[in-house]
Amino acid sequence: MTQLKKSIPHLFLLSYLLVILFPFLFVIFSSVKKDNNEIALNPFGFPKEFVFSNYVETWVNAKIGTYFFNSMYISILASVISILFGAMFAFAVTRMKHGKWNVALFSLILVGMLIPNNSLMLPIYLLVRKMNILDTHLALIIPYIANALPFTIIILAAFMRSLPSEIEEAAVMDGLRAPGIFARIVLPLTIPAIVTVFIVNFLGNWNEFLLANYFLSTDTLRTLPVGMVQFRDEYQMNYAQMSAGIVYSVVPVIIIYAILQEQIIEGVTAGSVKG
Repeated sequence: MTQLKKSIPHLFLLSYLLVILFPFLFVIFSSVKKDNNEIALNPFGFPKEFVFSNYVETWVNAKIGTYFFNSMYISILASVISILFGAMFAFAVTRMKHGKWNVALFSLILVGMLIPNNSLMLPIYLLVRKMNILDTHLALIIPYIANALPFTIIILAAFMRSLPSEIEEAAVMDGLRAPGIFARIVLPLTIPAIVTVFIVNFLGNWNEFLLANYFLSTDTLRTLPVGMVQFRDEYQMNYAQMSAGIVYSVVPVIIIYAILQEQIIEGVTAGSVKG
């Protein structure tokens, strides 16, 4: 009876995993099938022959490659810059003594987490238009950075609070000032939290659709989510190539999670456990 009770959670998790993997496996199998007829006759089975040319045609003819690299560099650049600014702010409010200013500034950041992103759509559009950067990648990068800062600061600040103050005291005795302590001591120790924040910000930027759809009109500048919508409209009768495009959009996310899953868990839990 005890073993049965212990196995119930595992069975539940296994069932949940199968439910999640089921549509993804369907997409993978469909992406290497010959045509719609084969998909209709054998939707969930292995293909009779693997047609990898679907990936080549999707990458080249549908310009998925262009959209892919646009999304990649915008997501990475915005994530890195938001981490740089967020880490400096978190260091200032957690490791430097500014009295009540620390509490006030951190409270303002918490307020930023409460504002729905969609409610800022019109102000962001007006600001971007006034800056004359509409239909450029800066129209996405700058809002992405601003949107990611509250979450970035909260996570990094929680982690930095967990670091022992003796490390800083030893660094001060060695002659380091605040910039040196930040760059040479605190920042390297905050790597687990930085990895976590980078992944979350990257995924948010990678999947973002609303701003990319409204702020970019030039086809070669568009990101992958917007490009996939156009791809669906143009290739709606070719489900094999549509599936190949979906795989392109999902694979980078899976790879990142598979490689960095331990750092993600450590970064999320470290501050709460130690602090």
